[in-house]
Amino acid sequence: MTTTGAPREEARDHDALTATQAALAAEHAAVYGYGVVGGRIGAGRRAEARGAYDAHRARRDALGRAVRDLGGRPQASAAAYALPFPVPDAAAAARLAAELEDRVAAVYADLVRATGGAHRTEAAAALREAAVRAVRWRGSGVAFPGLVERAAAPAPSGTAGADSDAL
Repeated sequence: MTTTGAPREEARDHDALTATQAALAAEHAAVYGYGVVGGRIGAGRRAEARGAYDAHRARRDALGRAVRDLGGRPQASAAAYALPFPVPDAAAAARLAAELEDRVAAVYADLVRATGGAHRTEAAAALREAAVRAVRWRGSGVAFPGLVERAAAPAPSGTAGADSDAL
């Protein structure tokens, strides 16, 4: 009896599409969040915020294409997202930027696991870029970007899922 492996391939393709959609949702949220960061950050770090905003927009657009390549329909951005904390000043804006990067890194860690080939290479590059930006915003790093953040900050019960309007 021979098997084609089709069910296994379909499951892998489904996992890749699901992880790519989650990364797209995270990038939508990051683009929104950097709009807030840009409005509150001091002049000395405004160019850094703009660069991160542009990088997340580019990743978002690339992920939209990747979702289509995988046979899916790209998830649309929400009209607005709930911030994890108030952002009244430049210090809070820098904390928000670090939080955005940590969250994006976590989603890209999942995408690295779920994909292979060129998609995995791109996901690993995005994970690395998010980790570097998080270090710049926070002033310190973590041993395993994208993984430690989840263990350090468990989600409270009743939080929204990946397709929510929360950052």
